[in-house]
Amino acid sequence: MVYYNFVCKRKLWYFIKDVTMEHNSDLVSMGKLIDETSYEREKKNILIDETINIDFLREWKVIHEVKKSRKIEDASIWQLKYYLWVLKQKGIEIEKGIIDYPLLRKRETIYPNDINEDEMNDVLEEIRMVMDMKSPPGTLHKTRCKKCAYYELCFI
Repeated sequence: MVYYNFVCKRKLWYFIKDVTMEHNSDLVSMGKLIDETSYEREKKNILIDETINIDFLREWKVIHEVKKSRKIEDASIWQLKYYLWVLKQKGIEIEKGIIDYPLLRKRETIYPNDINEDEMNDVLEEIRMVMDMKSPPGTLHKTRCKKCAYYELCFI
């Protein structure tokens, strides 16, 4: 939900209401393929308390999230910050989080001290506000909308 909050509030609302369109998206399928074929030696998709699903974890010290591109990097950074924050709340000390972009051969590193508690609470409040909406927020009309799995639902 944190990721979707930064991508599109409308997409977040649909996700919250269990309206999923990703299963029809070629781009989502490509992202899953990249996730599955990258870092094959690692134990992947670690679900914690039915809340967060970490792509992979090294020695319970470093969280890794695998992304296809940097197009919505801010959303990816906040997703990783949220994972670090949740684990800290559970008393699990994580050294850092890394966003891996295997196709670009790049990485972005986030440290637990990069997380501002007030900002995280603001993000979670934004999500709660979207949860409470009776109907979806308006459309964004951004370039990225055309590649979104929810495009037809929003615009056609």
